[in-house]
Amino acid sequence: MSEPIVRFLAKKLDAYVNDLRTLVSIDSGSLDKAGVDAVNDWLQERLTKLGFIVERHPQAEFGDDLLATLHGRGRDRILLLGHADTVFPTGTAAQRPMTAQGDRILGPGTCDMKAGLLAGLYAVEALQEVGFHDYETIAYLCVSDEECSQRSSIPLVRSESRKADAVLTLEAARDNGDIVTARKAMRWYTVEAFGHGAHAGVEPEKGRSAILALAHHILALDRLNGLRPGATLNTGRVEGGSGPNVVPDYAKIRLDLRAFTDDDIQALDDAVHAQLNKPTVPGVKVVITLEQGSVVPAMKRTPAIAELEKLAQKAARELGFEVKGASTGGGSDANYAAAEGAPVLDGLGPVGGLDHGPDEYVQLSSIVPRTALLARLMMAIVQRGKER
Repeated sequence: MSEPIVRFLAKKLDAYVNDLRTLVSIDSGSLDKAGVDAVNDWLQERLTKLGFIVERHPQAEFGDDLLATLHGRGRDRILLLGHADTVFPTGTAAQRPMTAQGDRILGPGTCDMKAGLLAGLYAVEALQEVGFHDYETIAYLCVSDEECSQRSSIPLVRSESRKADAVLTLEAARDNGDIVTARKAMRWYTVEAFGHGAHAGVEPEKGRSAILALAHHILALDRLNGLRPGATLNTGRVEGGSGPNVVPDYAKIRLDLRAFTDDDIQALDDAVHAQLNKPTVPGVKVVITLEQGSVVPAMKRTPAIAELEKLAQKAARELGFEVKGASTGGGSDANYAAAEGAPVLDGLGPVGGLDHGPDEYVQLSSIVPRTALLARLMMAIVQRGKER
């Protein structure tokens, strides 16, 4: 059935690009509730036309979450997972409307992840075109707050992932075409130092420098990189002091911790606390605070994920190209799905890159083959279920 799927999607390519232009023209930064809701309004209309039963999960501050369910006549339950929000402030869509540069379609949110949201819709439409309904359900979950730390959708992502036989995340494929089979766990910390101010010229000996205390810690913390294979620690922000003539009484740093397993990030976390609890400058107190919403579990490449990877590779070969699984340091909602024990693959949208920046793009020539891959992978998951 792959050839009919490809032919159908090729005929739909212009419509897909027009739909992408529509979605990219909507500002949907995480804090823009009206814009995120507008994206989900558009998705709701399309999903309803495809036969999905759509639920909205209202949010007071952020955009609503959207959960749609399509019933088939088989057994397997597939969850397509994505997000409607972007990192771009209101007004960006007007400043940088969608444009084409050769094989690249540029615009805010093209890669992350409006092209992927459309791939999910068009893959389901392709399955309907070839008469494939052998799944029990295909659920389409589009959350509103993936790009921010104050998240309300995580319980919904987790609960829907527990119901699924496979979770397929619609983030873009890597810029080299890889899909994602592992993602790092993550934690962010704010570290504050409280010292004692003094005149730097007249009586510096009466001061206790908060900046100096944290400077010692920063150098020691940097040596924790590689504590476990792939474990990283980054001091991403430093603040403190009021002027060169004042011994600073306050300073603050923000830390980013990442590792490929939950055990490894806990080991890194323990080492960070051990270091920060060591005195560096007498009289300076250090306070460590875990930032709200920053704890992201690891997406470990389990045997079940490896099996899904093989299904994707077989489907790609049948379509005439190769895909490889990749590990990445970035997090996504796939991390939470994996934490529930669900077999999950990520990076199943079109190929793209440079996300969160002014040159964010999706590759035009990848849209048809990658959407066909998504459709063929759903078929393969169902076929695997029949054979068990």
